[in-house]
Amino acid sequence: MLGEYRIEGRRASEIAASVERGVGSGALQPGQLLPPMRELATSLGVNPNTVAAAYRTLRERGVIETAGRRGSRVRPMPATTARGSLRVEAPAGVRDVGKGNPEPSLLPPLGEAFAAAARRNAERPVLYGEPPVDEEFARLARAAMDADGVPAGRIAVTSGSLDGIERVLNAHLKPGDAVVVEDPGWGGLLDLVPALGLRPAPVPVDDEGPLPDALARALRAGARAVVVTDRAQNPTGAAVTAGRAAELRRVLAAHPATLLVEDDHGHGIVEAPLHPLAGGTDHWALVRSAAKAYGPDLRVAALTGDPVTLDRVMGRQRLGPGWVSKMLQRALVELWSSGAVDGAAVARWYGERRDGLVRALAARGVAAHGSTGMNVWIPVADETGAVTRLLSAGWAVAPGARFRMATGPAVRVTVSGLSLADLEPLADAIAAAADPAPARAYG
Repeated sequence: MLGEYRIEGRRASEIAASVERGVGSGALQPGQLLPPMRELATSLGVNPNTVAAAYRTLRERGVIETAGRRGSRVRPMPATTARGSLRVEAPAGVRDVGKGNPEPSLLPPLGEAFAAAARRNAERPVLYGEPPVDEEFARLARAAMDADGVPAGRIAVTSGSLDGIERVLNAHLKPGDAVVVEDPGWGGLLDLVPALGLRPAPVPVDDEGPLPDALARALRAGARAVVVTDRAQNPTGAAVTAGRAAELRRVLAAHPATLLVEDDHGHGIVEAPLHPLAGGTDHWALVRSAAKAYGPDLRVAALTGDPVTLDRVMGRQRLGPGWVSKMLQRALVELWSSGAVDGAAVARWYGERRDGLVRALAARGVAAHGSTGMNVWIPVADETGAVTRLLSAGWAVAPGARFRMATGPAVRVTVSGLSLADLEPLADAIAAAADPAPARAYG
């Protein structure tokens, strides 16, 4: 069952550590079946309760999963394996359309904004004990959310969306709880959930967001939290429509104890309206990052939510970093106030390339998804083969394995850096790579 690897230990912590060493070294592979608890207890000469405690610890850490009588297995994507490592490095002469970065020419210059923030800091330095959120930052962030129909709530500031999501999940959940995640979905989140000792419950998405029936099944099965991307979903570009939002709110209203976390990933780069889901559950949060519209190095996100969630998030933050730099907050205030980013123009720029690529692929008989944002998701018959053939054709794309759990093979293309003249050649290459390679017989 385990090949040459021997699980060792007399105490639960030692047995769990032995399994983790095997997973970390690669001696225990994803999907590998572990011995039944009584069998392992007999071989180690310990009480079965000791092995049960070790397996419980491993489940809580996201290392293994248990499926009743089918036994316990190493997770298909253990927390020790980052999805970010599933990338294709573009060699010289190959165009990289897989990294997911915004188009640099659309990002605003930051010099004057930071200079203004520095001048304000010189006049009134930020010292210990002050409120963690800049007053003007909170006012502008809240006004923008009000305009988009986000329910009332205080503003907190986190170091990007993933930091905010992590803090909200930690504020309410315990190891072993199930969290609904989109499939395909953001690789960073799919890594984060098991790293927190939580269990991802994948729910499929279409161009309008998560499928309501699948979400309902996951909640009936006991999922305690849901993470939804409202716009420009990574990797598919899905955006929750008004109709889909109404359906999802009805599902959530039947499970009011569910924690709802919304990531407005498309804020500032898409024209599609926001249709927030918050309001039907006791606890909720919505986070907006500045990364895509203003630059990935601006590690600032505005977070709002219900009073209990905000109290817990901000209380725990005080015990760690304390606050997100007021210099960063004030620089973003300057960018917002000066209209440094023309969101409509940015949305059109991405839309011309994204929609153009989807149309070019459709003309070649290749179905693709990308209704908003900067990414296009392309299902393929053979993911590894498609990535390899595209690399040979001069294009480095992102393997779909970085973003999917139960969803079929695909590749992701980011349109940043593409000119309109690139779309037809890229579509030709994708169409040629998407077909399964012809079978060969070897004598």
